Amino acid sequence: MKSLDVLGVRVEMPTNQPIVLLRERDGSRYLPIWVGAAEAAAIAYAQQGVTPPRPLTHDLMKNLLDDLGHTLDRVRITSLANGVFHAVLDVDGGEDGGGQSIDSRSSDAIALALRFGVDIVTTEDLLGEAGIAMAEEEQEENEVEKFKEFLDHVSADDFDTGDQPSS
Repeated sequence: MKSLDVLGVRVEMPTNQPIVLLRERDGSRYLPIWVGAAEAAAIAYAQQGVTPPRPLTHDLMKNLLDDLGHTLDRVRITSLANGVFHAVLDVDGGEDGGGQSIDSRSSDAIALALRFGVDIVTTEDLLGEAGIAMAEEEQEENEVEKFKEFLDHVSADDFDTGDQPSS
């Protein structure tokens, strides 16, 4: 499995569709995932350390798992089907032992991974299929500027994955 880091969330122009960009931790590939507006906000809040006055959905999910004695071990981005990324939450079994893998939208999984501080991983095959490689000299630039530049020149059509519904 390949570990991924969340670089950030931005709105793709001209469609105004939010996108989260993941980067291969020990490599040069990037994984762009189009997400819904609410999920984009949840991911951005987690990255910025924003604590809302009342729990938002992803905060509530974390609180539920914590209060029930479970933890999120990791998030796996598992597949791309019809333009939609699919993910799995690997949750420990708590005091009862064992564990569960729970199907999730990739955007929700990323928002939860940031709240729990756990790894986001994917397979080599998925990175090969949907990842975008950057030239080595581009890797030396500021990550935020690189992300903005990438988004200025990419569209959903570049990935030939059909419609891009929220993940």
